[in-house]
Amino acid sequence: MNARIPHPPPHPALARLGDRSLLRGLGYVNGRWTAASDVADFEVTDPASGALLARVAALGPAETDSAITAAAASFAAWRDRLPQDRAGILRRWGALMLEAREDLALLMTLEQGKPLAESRGEIDYAASFLEWFAGEAPRMNVEGVTSHLPGAEMFVRREALGPVGVVTPWNFPAAMITRKVAAALAAGCTAVVHPSSETPLSALALAELAERAGVPAGVFNVVPGDAAAIVGQMCADDRLRAMSFTGSTEIGRMIAAQCAPSMKRLVMELGGHAPLIIFADADLDRAVDIAMDAKFATSGQDCLAANRIYVQRPLLARFTKAFAARIAALRVGPGIDAQTDIGPLMHARAVEKVAAQVKDAQARGARLVTGGGVHPDLPLAYLPTLLADVPADALIAREETFGPVAALMPFEDEAEAIARANATQYGLVAYVVTRDGARQMRLSRALEFGMVAVNRVKLTGGPVPFGGWKQSGLGREGSRHGLEAFTELKYLCIDTAA
Repeated sequence: MNARIPHPPPHPALARLGDRSLLRGLGYVNGRWTAASDVADFEVTDPASGALLARVAALGPAETDSAITAAAASFAAWRDRLPQDRAGILRRWGALMLEAREDLALLMTLEQGKPLAESRGEIDYAASFLEWFAGEAPRMNVEGVTSHLPGAEMFVRREALGPVGVVTPWNFPAAMITRKVAAALAAGCTAVVHPSSETPLSALALAELAERAGVPAGVFNVVPGDAAAIVGQMCADDRLRAMSFTGSTEIGRMIAAQCAPSMKRLVMELGGHAPLIIFADADLDRAVDIAMDAKFATSGQDCLAANRIYVQRPLLARFTKAFAARIAALRVGPGIDAQTDIGPLMHARAVEKVAAQVKDAQARGARLVTGGGVHPDLPLAYLPTLLADVPADALIAREETFGPVAALMPFEDEAEAIARANATQYGLVAYVVTRDGARQMRLSRALEFGMVAVNRVKLTGGPVPFGGWKQSGLGREGSRHGLEAFTELKYLCIDTAA
């Protein structure tokens, strides 16, 4: 079936696309743009205005089965290609992404809401995983083992796991695909991807570029539609050897339970609830910069966002005043406006959750310093907000926010900060701001998180083993460990006796 481009353009900003063929309205299965005859399309809308962007085919059980069949059928040929061949295709895919950066960023901003500058940054970030794992593809080395048996030589090698399922969220609709799929394809696996129904256009544009880069039919499949039905079918199908998921811990538990009967490999990046601990010896301006970046990127809709900001009391008053001024100066608006710092949230449920957390915190004694409430002209935009003196029993102190609300909590000493930061089921990332070198080392050891950033915010990238402790995930993405997640170890014992 030929690709279908929604027409006429339902949103005026789509006229800015330089390459209209990147706007796709069909799923991508076995190298073909595919619709479902018995399932209705669904709408993708702009969270800033509510305007229709596109109608996208909702694929059903038959198409999901076809995608898994295609991934299984294409696996052996893809696995057996020379790793440098797979690497070359990944590199071409990444280069095409960078060439289409403006169009991909525009599509992302229109369907997700984040400011264009952040969308451009995500495209660069997403392409970097294709480049990184292209370099890792030839490095799945054979490991020699010193034999403990006479007349025997022993080796251990990594081999591709098989076809894998990939489920990605709406907050990073390009990078979460490439971080997973680049690793899987570099290892020799094939993939079936289910993108969020809020942001399928980015995934389908990546499929168009994958085809242009030479990814063979069946190696990369994109199945948009109802998450519960599609993901449930992926979990149940024995032909998929792994499920890689980014999203909430609650949904992660459900996927893990559904995968248990087939004993699938699980790679999961789940909830955050990150602490940011600012000590009294910190440089004030730098501490404020770090807090702004850690809290308000992607309008706070980031699993790495600082959800609990602990400030040592001697610095608290000055920090609160400076932080509040910076927050109040943030400009709220549509993501396609170049002046926008904070875009709309993804949907009404997100706004309701943020509003409920703010109300609960105030009811428990927190003080509203700035912001609070929905933007008067953008129903899905919540005003950048600062809450001070947030008690430990407030919802915002116990649950991930996923919105532009900063919660300040004072602390007295290092021991208290560590205990409060660790008092959570989550363990993805923690941030520390201090000029004391010895304290930096103590905190990096004491914090029960998979990643710790000291005196900085940006810490992710291709070489990094991204992932969390406790209920923040299973396995790692990025780095050689991200590729190894899609491999199995095979031990060879060869008799050499004469």
